[in-house]
Amino acid sequence: MNQPVAPNPIPLDASYRKTPKWRKHIWGYLFLLPAAVIFIMFLWVPIVKGMFYSFYDIDFVKGNTFVGFDNYRTVFDDGDVWIAVKNTLYYMFLCIVIGFWVPILFAIAISELRRFQGFVRVAAYLPNVVPAVVLYGLWRWFYDPVGPINGFLTQTGAESISFLTDRAWSMISLVLMETWQQFGSAMLIYLAAVLSIPKDWYEAAEIDGAGIFRRIWHITLPSIRGLILLLFLLQLIGTSQGFQSQLALLDGGPNKATLTYALLIVKYATAKLDYGVASALGVLMFLVLGGLAVLQYRLNNKGGAGV
Repeated sequence: MNQPVAPNPIPLDASYRKTPKWRKHIWGYLFLLPAAVIFIMFLWVPIVKGMFYSFYDIDFVKGNTFVGFDNYRTVFDDGDVWIAVKNTLYYMFLCIVIGFWVPILFAIAISELRRFQGFVRVAAYLPNVVPAVVLYGLWRWFYDPVGPINGFLTQTGAESISFLTDRAWSMISLVLMETWQQFGSAMLIYLAAVLSIPKDWYEAAEIDGAGIFRRIWHITLPSIRGLILLLFLLQLIGTSQGFQSQLALLDGGPNKATLTYALLIVKYATAKLDYGVASALGVLMFLVLGGLAVLQYRLNNKGGAGV
């Protein structure tokens, strides 16, 4: 029997082979150009200017004056900076201890549901879409001395808690509020990863007599270990820049108990109008977060984000 003969490939035009590589992809570059321009103008230009301003005394009336490393000396001599660093580390620690495991637990619990899974997904994500103004007003009412939380504690015979005026509770109160609002988005990411795990693994474990907790410990958690590590690093980067709730609810109080590093930068720039010191603080934060970003990039390249 005669074998079919494959058609000869159409030879490329000699002129196309000699065309420079950049000209072959010119239209792709042109489509990327607007995004690249916006990225440079609104991200890298401010970063470079911030580094430049950190060596100057900024005065929009008399003009800028070069002061060398004086702004950085001010940073290291300011006692509030060290308070802010300590508070930021404490805030990051609380976010990890209190909030980091909530979306993982919810994702695993929802993946085990046989009914109403879609409804529970939507319900868990709804707090994420609550506007900030509504969120802060709602939780001020929750934390009020005569609010529902303290009302429940009083009815059970416990003492009421000064959530927003007690130094021991103020930062914890903010973390609880932010965990309630923000866990939904991370939960959906974890849920997608959990649902992508082959069902055969769970079926084989059930045949071997493994219960639900053993299946979670030996199958689910190891399968999403890389994703957990990636989101852990992203949470460290995100929480290190926290200032919005600290500013809106307590303005860094009580007695500087919620004064974070990013909030101190905002106060230097807006309250003290000292843009040079604010820029120096921002540069130091940029260097630290840049190190975390490099670590995240290396772990991601090693396949750590894979399921």
